[in-house]
Amino acid sequence: MITLLGLFVVVIGFTLRANPLLVVVAGGLTTGVAAGFSFNEVVAMIGQFFTDNRALMLPIILMVPIVGVLERHGLQERVAMLIRRATAATAGRVLWTYQLLRGVTSMFGLSIGNHAAMVRPLIAPMAEGAALVRPGTSSPPSRDEIRAHAAAAENVGNFFSDDIVVAVGALLLIKAFFDNAGVAVALSDLKLWSLPTALWVVLVGWWRYRRLDARLKKAAAAAKERAP
Repeated sequence: MITLLGLFVVVIGFTLRANPLLVVVAGGLTTGVAAGFSFNEVVAMIGQFFTDNRALMLPIILMVPIVGVLERHGLQERVAMLIRRATAATAGRVLWTYQLLRGVTSMFGLSIGNHAAMVRPLIAPMAEGAALVRPGTSSPPSRDEIRAHAAAAENVGNFFSDDIVVAVGALLLIKAFFDNAGVAVALSDLKLWSLPTALWVVLVGWWRYRRLDARLKKAAAAAKERAP
């Protein structure tokens, strides 16, 4: 039980809105020390994990400065300007479309981006641009809610669809977990129950984004009434 102290560190850190990288590292160090490893051993394991998986991590790390350069030259403003020309676009429709697209690509193990490469520079500005067509939706609470839903679209679309096709490693990882626990589960059974879960998530997302559009519309109407 004491080895789960790292989870409490993560929860407390995110609650206090501390730096996410520092919070995750602190949680990992806490878990390792609580499990009986020395500080040097935990740091060595973190370094070894990074070295063994550098082929997966380096593209993400290298993407950050590239996105930064694009944002410096007005990427977000251009994307928002483009989406505002689409009269039928709303924040909810943009986010639901991205969640659906993310789910389909994740199903086949294809990555079209992540929070750093897609959500922050493209998807969130597109959703905000679609919402800014209505006056009163540019307030900080509205913008924060749109950005939170954009991050959720990436997480939900990726997480609930990557265990449907055997070619994706997540399905094999689940199978290996049950095998080690002594539970006999066939891959066909995992796929059978993963598909309706993914479809349900799409329907829930559609409802959530409709509710988001309704709240933004209500905020816009209230702002219009307050305007002189």
